Amino acid sequence: MTNTEALKQKIKEQGLKQGYIADKMGLSAYGFAKKVNNVSEFKATEISLLCDLLNITSLKEKESIFFS
Repeated sequence: MTNTEALKQKIKEQGLKQGYIADKMGLSAYGFAKKVNNVSEFKATEISLLCDLLNITSLKEKESIFFS
């Protein structure tokens, strides 16, 4: 389960918009929002791409956001 607040905070810290991230991930804005809000789950490849986009390099931070 994704820690929605932590993910939104990380997106804000990086100065990105959810629509931009969705586009880079090949998702619709609606599809990305569903994943952020735990309606559907991120795939492993999506988590990896999202970590690259958000400059998440720490395993601890990655686990706290995506596997809480």
